[in-house]
This record gives sequence, structure tokens and C-alpha cells, in this order.
Amino acid sequence: MEEKAKVYFTDFRARPGLNLLQKLKNLVKKAGIENIDFENKYVAIKIHFGEPGNLAYLRPNYSKAIADVVKELGGKPFLTDCNTLYVGRRKNALDHLDAAYENGFTPYSTGCQVIIADGLKGTDETIVPIDGEYVKNAKIGTAIMDADVFISLNHFKGHESTGFGGAIKNIGMGCGSRAGKMEMHSSGKPNVNENKCRKCKRCIKICAHGAISYDDNGIAHIDHNKCVGCGRCIGICNFDAIKSPNDEANDVLNKKMAEYALAVVKDRPQFHVSLICDVSPNCDCHSENDAPIVPDIGMLASFDPVALDKACADLVNSQEALSNSRLSENIEKNIKEKDNFHINHPETNWESQIEHGEKIGLGTSNYELIKI
Repeated sequence: MEEKAKVYFTDFRARPGLNLLQKLKNLVKKAGIENIDFENKYVAIKIHFGEPGNLAYLRPNYSKAIADVVKELGGKPFLTDCNTLYVGRRKNALDHLDAAYENGFTPYSTGCQVIIADGLKGTDETIVPIDGEYVKNAKIGTAIMDADVFISLNHFKGHESTGFGGAIKNIGMGCGSRAGKMEMHSSGKPNVNENKCRKCKRCIKICAHGAISYDDNGIAHIDHNKCVGCGRCIGICNFDAIKSPNDEANDVLNKKMAEYALAVVKDRPQFHVSLICDVSPNCDCHSENDAPIVPDIGMLASFDPVALDKACADLVNSQEALSNSRLSENIEKNIKEKDNFHINHPETNWESQIEHGEKIGLGTSNYELIKI
């Protein structure tokens, strides 16, 4: 019989003499983080800094608590994320750092440095061979792959494409370079929005496959017969004129995401923490956040990202909807569904990331919840 993965849990009750940050430190130690050799090791703490305007992202205080534990154990932690594929405040390292600082993630408040793992324009990537069912060579932000130890600190919430965003999404999608994100989101090749093209001709200089040409008006065009989908033209364009079609089916997106997560964590020490609080219906990539759909539940930690996500999903689905939330409104519409994530996003199937993660050896959905 398969051994159950251990997932440790503590609630958000904080009585006099013990605050939530102390509870988080106690949680990760009970879960076994001290068994990792951190001595003089570079430690990537992968976190979502939140798109400015969104207030549901994890407070930087939590990242400081994890960084403090790592330093106490002799490690050299840094907070990290990769640039986004979509237009926003985190699409290049300069804007991304500004957004992170604006949301409170500074070296002074967190006790460690912030590094954007895939570089200035999202093209600083390490190719990781995994020979998966969907991904053969994952494109991961270089600073993340350069780290000796990997820790994910996840805000567990809903997601409009993947059902929910937890450890697998924070690792798989979050650690992909811009080209890696395009590979997960798309089964095709990028296209040029002719109305946004400024005829600067920077994209042709970055294309190694001769796939870009210009028409008589100087507008760029991409030959999909020559394009290999590397995404470097997306990163080089300062005017957001080159876009991924984002046409991949949600189930395939989830499976690619799980394979990317495996590329990040395989063959090195890893540890994962998820907080189920401010459970917004959509991702923290939005520049707004809707009201929480369920009450705050607690903090969880595990060496197994699949078990962690399954435990979080089960806990959220055990809760009643909060009033005046998207979830309660959808329930009132008599949506015939019992799963809180499916109710909000019926076209998604979060189970596919769990099932595929289990299939490829990322972890197991068979878990034991240990309350402390």
C-alpha cells in the first residue's frame, strides 16, 4: 500500500503570547524543514509578489518568517519569481521589482534579497530536459535553477484557467521563463498585433530562425513554418505587440504545468508551504481581487507539492461559501455542482494537475493531515 504523504496543518487562531508568524515558523519546523542541509546553500523562495491593485497576495511578513528560518539554519535565501507573459506591471524585471517593492517585498521588510529569476526581459532561462508527455525541455528561470534548495510559498486561491492556484501552479507556471509560459499556455506560435507594432525591428535581431519579416509598411510578421515558439520575440518587444495565442485546453495546461513543476524540483531538496487565506476566485495576477469565497482556513506545509495541493483543495471544498462572494452568488444561481472551484469556473478541471502530477512522480494525492 502506498505510503501517505505527511501534510502539516495549523489554523489561524492566534492567542496572546503566540502570533501567526511564530505559528508559521513552528509549522515548518514540525513538518521537517530542519532536515534539509541549508548550510551555505542558496535557497530560492518562490512567491507571487501580487499584481499592484490586488490585495489578496500573501503579506511579505510571511516570507520573512520563512527567510528567517532558512537563515537560522545557515542558508542564503532570496525571494524570486519570473516575469509574466501577459501585459502588466511584472512583465520585465525592472517593473517587476517596482511592483514587488510597492507591495512590501523589499530586502528591509523580508530580510533577504529579491531576484527576478528569468532576467530583465524574461529570456534568462535554463533548459531542463524532462522528456514529459507534453514537455520535452522545460524553460526555467535561471536564478531558480542556480539555487541549491527550492522552497515554494503559495497563496492558495481560485484560478480561471487551472481551477485553483496552489503549489503546482506557483512552481510550474511561476518558474517558467516567458517562453516557458508560452509553451504551457499555447499549442501554437506567437502572432503580431499590427496595430501595436512600432516598426522598431528589434524582434528580427533576436530571432535565431529567420521567422520574422516586415511588410511594405514596416510591420512585423511571423512565419509559423520557421518559428520554433521560443518566445524571445515576446520578451524583446517593448510595445506588447507580439502575443501568444493562449489556445491550449485547460486540462493540457494543467498537465504541462505539472511537468514544469517536476523540472523545477527534481533531484534537489524541496519544501512547500501554502496559506489558505483571502481565497479570491481568481489569480493574484489580476490587478484587483474579488471578495474571499470561503473563510480563512490555515497554514499547511509538506515535502510533497501534490499532497499539499490536494489537502488544500479538500479543505476549501469542506467550507460553506461566504456571503456576498462570487461563490455564494453562483450557488444562488442553482449551479448543479458541489466543488467550490468548479462552481466559479465550470470550464476548469483542477483534478487534472493533481492526477498528472501523481502520474509523473511529482508527488502523491494520498496524504495524512497532521494538525499541530
